[in-house]
Amino acid sequence: MGAPSQSTADKKATRDAYGEALVELGDSRQDIVVLDADLSGSTKTADFKKKYPERFFNVGVAEQNLVGHAAGLALSGFVPFASSFAMFLSGRAWEVVRNSVVYPQVNVKLVASHGGITVGEDGASHQCIEDFAIMRVIPEMTVICPSDFNETKQVIHAIADFKGPVYVRVGRPAIPVIERENYKFQIGKAEVISEGKDVCIIANGVMVNEAMIAVGLLKEKGINASLLNMATIKPLDKEAIIAKAKECGAIVTCEE
Repeated sequence: MGAPSQSTADKKATRDAYGEALVELGDSRQDIVVLDADLSGSTKTADFKKKYPERFFNVGVAEQNLVGHAAGLALSGFVPFASSFAMFLSGRAWEVVRNSVVYPQVNVKLVASHGGITVGEDGASHQCIEDFAIMRVIPEMTVICPSDFNETKQVIHAIADFKGPVYVRVGRPAIPVIERENYKFQIGKAEVISEGKDVCIIANGVMVNEAMIAVGLLKEKGINASLLNMATIKPLDKEAIIAKAKECGAIVTCEE
């Protein structure tokens, strides 16, 4: 299997992959429901709304209610995907996420768009860099940030089958699609994108493509770098990190 490479032309936003994956799930599963806080055009849940309006719920600009409604639907046997911007879903609704979803281990999937500083157009108030930190400290919460369009679709399908609370960050900007062969996303497992013994770079989300560029630049200078795509932030693939630390002696993380 060849190493993944950057696409020279194909750029797609991970939020678009989320919208497509929801429709695919809706086609095959009647238990999938989707909730949004009046941002369905931006989060791309509008794709699901258009095809399955009877299974879509817009709660308005009320993120705490969004999470509470999702918890109730999960307790009723549905698999709810609840979405808003990362700043609001992880910030304004955090206490409800903690006490109504994660503490009772309710099967709710929280997918937040517009995370990170790449949300330049929306201003500093929307550039949420805290979401990973405040979500991963909640015991039993799974936290994921996929690297590109194709991995995002795999992530959404995977968490639909996974039992338990999950937080996923997807992004606004169109980013390069990474060309992979036979890649299969697994919750809690890092992806080895390149092998090298001088240093190991660990990245996720939009930073994976940037790290791939860095690996190429380092190679020109005679430095061989390993690259791990750590899409799952929690549970962290500790074994992969320890193995690379022993092999390379140096670890660099690229985070948004």
